[in-house]
Amino acid sequence: MLLEITKKTGLSKVNAALKMLKPGKQFNAKKHCGKVKWEEDGLSYQKKLRDEWD
Repeated sequence: MLLEITKKTGLSKVNAALKMLKPGKQFNAKKHCGKVKWEEDGLSYQKKLRDEWD
């Protein structure tokens, strides 16, 4: 939906258009929380990767 707002557009028209908007889908991050099992600690993994740069 596209609503062109100019200086002459009334507040009631803008509010009516906003009420017609439907909320979009939201991403549920809690559904995926803790699903990946790492074999080592995150901090030790980072240190190992950073040592490779030297």
